[in-house]
Amino acid sequence: MSTTPIEDCIRASLEAYFCDLRGAEPADVHDMVIRLVERPLLEVVMAHAGDNQSRAAQWLGLNRNTLRKKLQEHKLI
Repeated sequence: MSTTPIEDCIRASLEAYFCDLRGAEPADVHDMVIRLVERPLLEVVMAHAGDNQSRAAQWLGLNRNTLRKKLQEHKLI
């Protein structure tokens, strides 16, 4: 099965993260990854959408209110 460059980057970053733990138990990995990926995702999409929240929400498959809430959570507005 073929992978995308984004998947390869995420996989490599996660492997490095687990290596850096040196055997320590990880916690809340899912939440950590979502939090770390969501901010740059929002920044890039908003930039390409010309800061148009309606357009960005459509591209992301989100409701505009949900996008606005996420932008506020990440202190992007």
